[in-house]
Amino acid sequence: MRRQILHLALVSLALLTVGASGTLAASSTGGKALFIFNGRLLADAGSSPSLFVDVNGGNRIALKKLIGHGDNQQFAVGANTQYIRWTHGVPTVVPESNLVAGDRVSVKVRADRRASLAQIESTPARVVADTGPPNRRYPHRPLWLFIGTLNAPAAGGHFTLHITNGNLRSLRAMLGQPLNQTFTYDSHTVFVLWRGRVPTLISPSQLTVGDRISVRIRAPRGFALGQVEQVPANHVGDHQPTS
Repeated sequence: MRRQILHLALVSLALLTVGASGTLAASSTGGKALFIFNGRLLADAGSSPSLFVDVNGGNRIALKKLIGHGDNQQFAVGANTQYIRWTHGVPTVVPESNLVAGDRVSVKVRADRRASLAQIESTPARVVADTGPPNRRYPHRPLWLFIGTLNAPAAGGHFTLHITNGNLRSLRAMLGQPLNQTFTYDSHTVFVLWRGRVPTLISPSQLTVGDRISVRIRAPRGFALGQVEQVPANHVGDHQPTS
């Protein structure tokens, strides 16, 4: 058990070290960064070269750029921008015209980390995710996220991962546990294969051994790891892009 805890600690330390090294290198040379702006679309997209968004969230590096600026911002889009519509956890690639006023969107732009807000907004977004009109209903259960490599083909409602990462809640539950863990799925679990930025719905049998898999489960906060793993996963992503 102590070996397992030490191994997890070393893995976490290695990830932190790599992240810190990358941050130091990027800060000295500028480097590209991913800026994520979340908000509400203010006008139908149509075929416009820009999107008007009432920004109300995003990742830290993006929000820092907004200091001193208003909420309503205009983001450039182009021929290479991908639009993904999420419906009940199922992603679909759609045309720009599918985006309408009032939809919740997430605009992702990769630009120089030292760029000004105006420079970032003039860089065509890589991806725009659209989750439709606001939904006042929120998940009653917290998210458990596990990331790892697939050890064996999925079958009989179960699949096994060699865990390498996850959100804080999941990693805490992993302390003292073997790195190989088995998860449950059922007919309601959504399986998505990502080829670059293009999502495709797949069946469990199409998961490939050795692929990087992310598992999202909604389960009570007080559950032990074994109990969480008995709850059918909501979403399983094969090579899902990370933010």
